[in-house]
Amino acid sequence: MRVASQPARATRPWPGARTGQSGLTAALALTILALTGGRCGRVRGNFAPRERPPLSKSIGLTVNGARHEVAADADTPLIYILRNDLNLKGNRFGCGEGVCGCCTVLLDGQAIQSCSTPLAAAEGRSVTTIEGLGDGAAPHPLQQAFIDEQAGQCGYCLPGFIMGAAALLGRNPAPSDAEIASALDLHLCRCGTYDRIRRAIRRASQQMSENRERLA
Repeated sequence: MRVASQPARATRPWPGARTGQSGLTAALALTILALTGGRCGRVRGNFAPRERPPLSKSIGLTVNGARHEVAADADTPLIYILRNDLNLKGNRFGCGEGVCGCCTVLLDGQAIQSCSTPLAAAEGRSVTTIEGLGDGAAPHPLQQAFIDEQAGQCGYCLPGFIMGAAALLGRNPAPSDAEIASALDLHLCRCGTYDRIRRAIRRASQQMSENRERLA
């Protein structure tokens, strides 16, 4: 049986290549365009890979009462040191811009955003993370209050809220609702549990006041 011959299949030229131009030549042309930023003319400049600048000297800081020496660039965001080097995963990465509050920790008792605070800013100072407040066996009154009030839904933002509240109660043991809202204005809860968070902070404030009275 006679089989009809198939016509040659047309091929689409490489983008930007003329018909008949080899794929290798076209790829080389595109590479030159990429190196020159699309400008015509001779390729200029040294394209050798840049060497990474040397690490800064070891930086010392205290985290949750323990002294640490960290060898890292001075401008490394503190959150990376806490999470990756010290394995403290409680502070969460949210926006990376210091505007959502997820990564809040205490630096000498003051609330700061660890995603936008460089390691150098913590040198010689004391950092407290959510792990440093308490644990399952002996939770901090704030941690217990957030559990009792079921303040979390997804829970992702809660470590930041708790650390922000700890800074607030450290300077104002009995804040009003307006003072709570003002102090935590930066913090975002995507689940919208703000009322329960306020109740938890008020509950913790009362519990801490009672604890102080018993110790007096």
